[in-house]
Amino acid sequence: MALLKEENRNVQIEEIATKLSVPKHFLGKIMQQLARAGFLNSVKGPNGGFSVNEKTLDLPLSKLMKITNDLNQFGYCVLELKNCNNTNPCPLHAEMEKIKSNMLQVFQNTTIKDLLSGNKNAIIKSIALS
Repeated sequence: MALLKEENRNVQIEEIATKLSVPKHFLGKIMQQLARAGFLNSVKGPNGGFSVNEKTLDLPLSKLMKITNDLNQFGYCVLELKNCNNTNPCPLHAEMEKIKSNMLQVFQNTTIKDLLSGNKNAIIKSIALS
């Protein structure tokens, strides 16, 4: 959607779901969450759909992940042990915590606008338009 910002049009769920090969009802729930949080504009009706706004472009990836519950993945043990934590660590716990922390920093410091800048734009287009 951010790639289509210059077209100044609403993008319908069906179009996005088809491009991303995801179920439209699942995608619709996520899009509504993003709209309620103010990160997308939502318009109902025959010419309706979703569009990005300046808040969208400045959205850190970590906030997007929080809204869609993707931050939960950072709370799981890489070996899938149920009782892995700081007091009862698995053999990979300390190393994985460093990696998770570094990844979270990247997600906190990277915005949608960052993904669209420079040579990253071509990468995003190749993913989105395939």
